[in-house]
Amino acid sequence: MPGRSRRRRVPARSPIPRCTPPPVPLRRIEIHRFDVLLDRRAEPGASAAQRHTLSLTTTGRAELLRRLRDADGLEISDGTRYFTVLAFLSQLPDTADQHAVLRRRLEFLDQPASFFHDGDVPLGVEDTGDPYRRGMLTIARATSRAERVWLREVLA
Repeated sequence: MPGRSRRRRVPARSPIPRCTPPPVPLRRIEIHRFDVLLDRRAEPGASAAQRHTLSLTTTGRAELLRRLRDADGLEISDGTRYFTVLAFLSQLPDTADQHAVLRRRLEFLDQPASFFHDGDVPLGVEDTGDPYRRGMLTIARATSRAERVWLREVLA
């Protein structure tokens, strides 16, 4: 098989997708959207290098508040995304909106979940003999309990 054919076919069959940049028009749209939401300024740095500062535009602030208010799905279930939402949640001026987001997280945490399953049944710490899996489940259980306690205190 010639090299250029192989170059196109092998990545397509690979289980790991290759990151390719979006087409030029799409990048221009993304840059335009970025410029609408953020204001970029160059400031003098401590040495010769300039320091670039980003700040939200009025449209950007409105979009941030909308995204915080409407946080759902992965923003609630994925720990990293949820922590990002949590880091900015105090920017929402209405406490009721803040509490609505926290209630969605609490509802998610109250659902039975596990890293490991036997069919459709989630396995708990006592259901596995593997010490490392037990460790993962023990840590996750303690973290989840602590988060639920904190959420209930804030929502009380």
